[in-house]
Amino acid sequence: MRIRHKKWARPELEAASFYIKVPEEQKGNWKTCFKNQNHPIHLELGCGKGQFIAKLASENLNINYIAIDLIDAMLGLAKRNIEATYLEKKIQPENIAITRFDIERIPMILDKQDAIQRIYINFCNPWPRGKHRKKRLTHTRQLEKYKTFLAEGGEIFFKTDDEDLFRATLMYLEESGFEVYAKTQDLHQEDIFENNIETEHEKMFTEQGILIKALKARLRKECDEKWKKK
Repeated sequence: MRIRHKKWARPELEAASFYIKVPEEQKGNWKTCFKNQNHPIHLELGCGKGQFIAKLASENLNINYIAIDLIDAMLGLAKRNIEATYLEKKIQPENIAITRFDIERIPMILDKQDAIQRIYINFCNPWPRGKHRKKRLTHTRQLEKYKTFLAEGGEIFFKTDDEDLFRATLMYLEESGFEVYAKTQDLHQEDIFENNIETEHEKMFTEQGILIKALKARLRKECDEKWKKK
C-alpha cells in the first residue's frame, strides 16, 4: 500500500515508549523490551496501520507482540492506533513493540534466543510477476529465514485475497518443512482462527465480494531439530 509521507511520524515514533529505534540491538534479547514477565512472543510482519495488532495485543495481555513495517508513515499510524486502542480499554501498551525494518533482512534482528512462537502475515504483496516472486513474505527463501528464530513448533498464520499466492504459499510451506494443519478458501464461512480479527484490507476485499483465503502452519519437529544443530 502506498502512503504519503507524514513529517510527524518519525518524531512521534521516537517519542513512543513502545517504539524500538535500533532493532539490531535487541537481537536475541527482545523479551527485555516488554514491561512484564510474559514468555510467549508473537510477530506481525508488515503491520501497516496497526489496526490488527492493536486489537490483537490489547485482547491478549499475556502475550508479547512485535510488529514490523518498513515505512515511517505506516508505523506512525500504527503507533496512533495502538495508543487509541489501549487508551479506550484503559490499559498501558506494555506488551507490544513496533519497529521499522526491512523484512528481507529479518535475521539481523531476531534469532533462536527470541523464540518467536507465532508469525502473522496478513495480505502481503502478492508479487505476481515471476521475477519478483522471491520477494513474497511467504516464499521459501523467506520461510528459511523465519526458521532461524521460530520456537519449536512455531506457527505461521496467513491471510490473503490472492488465489495464486495462496496456492503457492502452500507449496512454499511444504518445501520448507512446515505442516499446514488448517486452511480455508473462505475464512468468513469457516473461521479457522476461531476469533478472526478483520484487517482493513480484509474488510475492503470482502465488500468487493472477494473470498479471504487463510491457513495455519507449524514448523515440523524434525525440521526444527535440524536448525538447532546448526
